Amino acid sequence: MGKKNSLNNYSVKIYGKNVLVTPLDWGLGHATRCIPIIKALIINGYDVTVAASGKSIQLLKTEFPEITIVPIPGYSVQYAKSGFALPFKLMLQVPKILRAIRHENQILKKLVKQYQIHWVISDNRFGMYHPQIHCTFITHQLTIMAPYNWMRSLLQRINYNYIQRFNECWVPDMGLNGGIAGILSHPNQFPKVPVSYLGLLCRFNLAVPQQPKYQYDYCFLLSGPEPQRSLLQKMIIEQTENIHAQIIILLGQPEMSSTLIRSKHHILNHASQNDLQQIIQSSRFVIARSGYTSVMELLCLQKKCLFIPTPGQTEQVYLAERLHALKMGLMVPQHSLNLSKHLPMLEQYDFAAIQPEVFTPQKLIDLLPN
Repeated sequence: MGKKNSLNNYSVKIYGKNVLVTPLDWGLGHATRCIPIIKALIINGYDVTVAASGKSIQLLKTEFPEITIVPIPGYSVQYAKSGFALPFKLMLQVPKILRAIRHENQILKKLVKQYQIHWVISDNRFGMYHPQIHCTFITHQLTIMAPYNWMRSLLQRINYNYIQRFNECWVPDMGLNGGIAGILSHPNQFPKVPVSYLGLLCRFNLAVPQQPKYQYDYCFLLSGPEPQRSLLQKMIIEQTENIHAQIIILLGQPEMSSTLIRSKHHILNHASQNDLQQIIQSSRFVIARSGYTSVMELLCLQKKCLFIPTPGQTEQVYLAERLHALKMGLMVPQHSLNLSKHLPMLEQYDFAAIQPEVFTPQKLIDLLPN
């Protein structure tokens, strides 16, 4: 774990043990990567309350049935079916997002009073800052990727304008050699608040050994926002019908029952944390989106992966291309996906050895302001 700026002289202290953790609800990645942070807080004696929305609520209820989870509004972002149209559709929603940010800031003030909060940890919720208590912002995107320079410049200014309203910024990546996120997490210019690198966030128990015998040849992990999750699901189910191998497909729908869906292959709506780890570790290869949380966890489990970036999500495209260049994974665009062609490539690919630096409960102590 590395620190870009020292926290030693930072003026805002944490005077109590009540912590509010609040992840963004764009997909499940933000809530998922908050799981090891929540565990670390509990282990270190903090009382955790969660404020969440959408599918994140059920995910965190399953993992932490004992903690209070407060439903709050999401940003209600709509996504395009076309990857080309997605950046423009998101830009058109910037005014709505800014209104949602202002609204959640008012909600936070009420939550701080109601639950006597002493520390807020916000994963990409820009409105969750408070002038009177310590507020930490979590992001792996210090650099905002966009298809056009004018768009990137505008989003970058908005990004840092909000980050600098917090007391500090935590980056879930390794601090050396560009980490795994490259320019996303290691920008040319940093925000004007202390920045600390956490290492990779992973909810799984990394002490569990890799399975000596594989139950599945290929594990497909679907995730991310609609409609792209469903579009990829349709492609995968259709293309795997003609593939003779042991295949399991997880649809990434935690709001549904985990019932096995009848098919030639194993298909589950979702799996618990322990079951998911067992499935991944008993699979020879994993096919997944290049969402950052998925990438962190799969690299921590030392899996050999094929990454399919969500169309139009430029940061996923960049990340998948970077991992491909570093030989940490194969990358295939969704429009080019041909499983009969690409799955055999996994067998022949020379994957680089991975030695990830992983966030642990002990590291939380190093992050606390003195």
